Amino acid sequence: MVTSSESSPQTLLRGTPVVPGVAYGPALVARGEVSPDAIARFGTGDFADADAALAAYDGAVDAVAEGFTAKAEKASGAAAEVLAASAGLARDKGLRGAARKQLRAGDDLLTAVHAAVEQFAAVFTSMGGLMAERVTDLRDIEKRLVAHVVGEPEPGVPTPREPSILVAEDLAPADTAGLDPSVVLALVTERGGPTSHTAIIARQLAIPCVVGTGGALAISGGTRVLVDATAGTVEVEPDPDTSEERVRADKEARASLASWSGPGRTADGTAVKILANVADGESARSASGAPVEGVGLFRTELCFLNRKEEPSVEEQASIYGEVLDAFRDDRYVVVRTLDAGSDKPVAFATLEGEENPALGVRGLRLSFSNPALLDRQLDGIALAAQQTGTETWVMAPMVATVAEAKEFADSVHARGLKAGVMVEVPSAALLAHRMLEVVDFLSIGTNDLTQYTMAADRMATDLAHLTDPWQPAVLQLIAITAEAGRQAGKPVGVCGEAAADPLLACALIGMGITSLSMAAAAVRPVGAQLASVNMDLCEDAAEAALAASDPMAGRQAVLEVLGR
Repeated sequence: MVTSSESSPQTLLRGTPVVPGVAYGPALVARGEVSPDAIARFGTGDFADADAALAAYDGAVDAVAEGFTAKAEKASGAAAEVLAASAGLARDKGLRGAARKQLRAGDDLLTAVHAAVEQFAAVFTSMGGLMAERVTDLRDIEKRLVAHVVGEPEPGVPTPREPSILVAEDLAPADTAGLDPSVVLALVTERGGPTSHTAIIARQLAIPCVVGTGGALAISGGTRVLVDATAGTVEVEPDPDTSEERVRADKEARASLASWSGPGRTADGTAVKILANVADGESARSASGAPVEGVGLFRTELCFLNRKEEPSVEEQASIYGEVLDAFRDDRYVVVRTLDAGSDKPVAFATLEGEENPALGVRGLRLSFSNPALLDRQLDGIALAAQQTGTETWVMAPMVATVAEAKEFADSVHARGLKAGVMVEVPSAALLAHRMLEVVDFLSIGTNDLTQYTMAADRMATDLAHLTDPWQPAVLQLIAITAEAGRQAGKPVGVCGEAAADPLLACALIGMGITSLSMAAAAVRPVGAQLASVNMDLCEDAAEAALAASDPMAGRQAVLEVLGR
């Protein structure tokens, strides 16, 4: 996937921009495979029996999991979460059981490991969503297990000898989380989408990043490339002087962002609430030091991914209270009730055996057959709000009908809290004006809204062009929702990854969005961008984005409107 009419083949590659920025340097290509010679020397391993081979498997698992855990302890936020999840996946009993079954059927150890991984990869792929994204993690775990079994160092990203552009097919969490932004100037991956682990961690590290870049692995190591992670382009062997000038201008622009201290508003004074996305007390305390007016998305399910039993109301209140306490200074927190199911299984809540869990019983739908689960969570949230005194709003995920919204809002209002719903299902956007008759606010989750609008798994690399939040159809639904909020005089926010895109943020505000919630690392770039434009420009940007034929055209049109 290459090229513009002005470029010769393979000189301009296009992908999906994830973290904005411009970088120029030599390509460092990561291919990270275990040495074929080492595998050949190992052969079948010459184990006495299947139990001896399984013992070697267990030893490799311990080493790999401990490596993930050690890296998780040195990381924080999203990076720590995905590394801890990888440690858990390496130790998964089901994966071990599949390997044991293959060994007892007569396979050698390496064949058994591969067969077990393939079995789980097929299951994860069929589940879609973030579970499909975990196939990359599985492949990474397999390589690390094989390396330990055959006596090789674990594969991974090579250490740059000089500041470089890291190019890879995809990157596993352990690789991405360990990157040093001082020597990794930018990330370019051939696979992956805007919500992949690579994208999530790149945002946290503030490394310019372009994913889903067709032809990236055709770049030879050492080739100088220019990455424009705002436009989503990778230029191979560009003019050095022009490239250096573009990098210098980008550095100057980024330096000016660091001084932005809030509050959120456009150049002509239109207020825009800039909020943080958090997952637990630690991430909330970290985000509270950023120039934000509160939390726009507290993902409560991330507190319970490793819990087999549902916590009591009092224990939940203690967990939620850590987040609320960090924002008790006249700021507010929007708590999302359990978004469990599909790609985020929670043992005490999620249904098993669904054929298509992304379209199944997830989010609010869990309460249909288990209303007490939601009642206890709302009791815990209300108790935490009472104990901390923090203004607390509560919203439900995966709301599809006005009746669902009303029933949820009634339960929240009965506890003295503000009630809202997530706009992720297209029906919620189309009925936004009626939703706002029964709730106090709406929050648009662009990740799921995009995948459901475009009928495309947001983790499918081949469909990354469809799962781009700049898709005109998605923007139309956002505009409909924002207009409903304007007419009702009620707030409508965006808390999906689209909120972290400074360029798209201008268009969203022009549509009538009143708040943007994002990872803390994106707060200053977004806030500074909005402070540099007036509402007339934002409205022009919205019109340009909505009128565009595709995401690439939309980005270019908004860049032209903003004079960049």
